[in-house]
Amino acid sequence: MTHTPSASETPVAADVAERRRVTVGPGDVDERVDKVLAAALGDVSRNRIKALMEAGLVTSDGRTIDNPSDRVKHGQSFEVLLPPPAAAEPVPQAIALDIVHEDEAVIVIDKPAGLVVHPAAGNLDGTLVNALLAHCGAVLSGIGGVARPGIVHRLDKDTSGLMVVAKTDQAHAALSAQFADRTLSRTYLAVVRGVPRPTSGRIDAPIGRSSRNRKKMAVVARGKSAQTDYRVLRAFGTTASLVECALATGRTHQIRVHMASIGHPLVGDPLYGGRSKAGGETSAELRRFPRQALHAARLTFRHPLSKQMVSFESGLSIDIKLLIGHLAEREKGISD
Repeated sequence: MTHTPSASETPVAADVAERRRVTVGPGDVDERVDKVLAAALGDVSRNRIKALMEAGLVTSDGRTIDNPSDRVKHGQSFEVLLPPPAAAEPVPQAIALDIVHEDEAVIVIDKPAGLVVHPAAGNLDGTLVNALLAHCGAVLSGIGGVARPGIVHRLDKDTSGLMVVAKTDQAHAALSAQFADRTLSRTYLAVVRGVPRPTSGRIDAPIGRSSRNRKKMAVVARGKSAQTDYRVLRAFGTTASLVECALATGRTHQIRVHMASIGHPLVGDPLYGGRSKAGGETSAELRRFPRQALHAARLTFRHPLSKQMVSFESGLSIDIKLLIGHLAEREKGISD
């Protein structure tokens, strides 16, 4: 294999400091791509390579590579984009939290839209982790790593609603196991364009990194298994509908990708809100809605200490309530 450093090249994005290229030699044919890249780069671990692949920062001939177990071919070239290092440790910041429940093992947060969960390139502070460090001090679980203490699962920046955070390593391990075996239940409410037909069902479609845009996920043949159960709660004519979505799996952007894949993207979704099966014209209020209309409304899990099932609910955020009110008034005006 050959490795060509190119730190002096102009970065392809503002948050990328270095671009490196690797070409596969005959001795590495049919090896795993993460193993080959880690060996070629030397100073980048396989875990780091996997994280870069998940972030869409590894490409081959312009195609995003997101499966660490893919086998490489002789002469195949890869480009790896290395973001600048984040701060070694997040600092505590006094950011207000809407705490639904807290005990010695877990804390359940009702996250507002706009709050990033953990520090990363472009968002080094002002995150939920910074707020948790200020609120909890040094008791947060360390299993999630320095940058993600206590974090068991994430919500997108512009998704509102419930998250559970582990305060101890025991709680972190227990909750992670429930995510893995799918005994932890998450239910979301979404406003989508149009009205899905049938009005309830399961979307079973694998999700992986888009080959066209590394910031997007997509339904792809070789993606990871993903299932979303949906149910229309209320239709607003043919323009939009309020949909309940329950996750059987937890892939990145899963609900957003799945609803868009059946022609009913979330209202306000900046990444996946393109073509829709919605009938008629959408109102200016729908077009101007500033974020994906998605709210994590219910969270159920087995408490790490009591071993009892506990459930928490969160009412819709005010902006989605106003959106629904507008849709209801619009529907009433059309029917009058």
